[in-house]
Amino acid sequence: MKLHDLVPNPGSKHPKKRVGRGISAGQGKTAGRGTKGEGARRGKGGALYRQGGQLPFYRSLPFKRGFTNIHRIEFAEVNVDRLDVFTANSEVTPEALEAAGLLKGGGDRPVALLGRGEISLPLNIKVHRASAAAIAKVEAAGGKVEIIEAE
Repeated sequence: MKLHDLVPNPGSKHPKKRVGRGISAGQGKTAGRGTKGEGARRGKGGALYRQGGQLPFYRSLPFKRGFTNIHRIEFAEVNVDRLDVFTANSEVTPEALEAAGLLKGGGDRPVALLGRGEISLPLNIKVHRASAAAIAKVEAAGGKVEIIEAE
């Protein structure tokens, strides 16, 4: 096969439609645009500027900046200084935190342990996420932090 043997597949190439070139060409008079109305005019409306009473797109742009991450995970945060309600060497789970009333918004969110304040009790804490400072403070008090998987 040589370059001069190459041809397009049958039916894949169409001749260009020459609209508005008289009645015998098949696309004369209104040139396929129908009669009257916005679609019959040149330019076919200013898409950005003509929105029929709605706030035009270019004026709404300043309000559309930024985005919302649809995969964001909201954590229920608990600081180590609030864990003094538990007894020494007890196991602290998300269910125990909810029962103690330490979770805002109920227990439907994964729990994150943060490092504000001090802790003096050795506790075995099971949470979904913990900051490095929180882990260091719990371990310094003789406890341990275990990271559990979110459902």
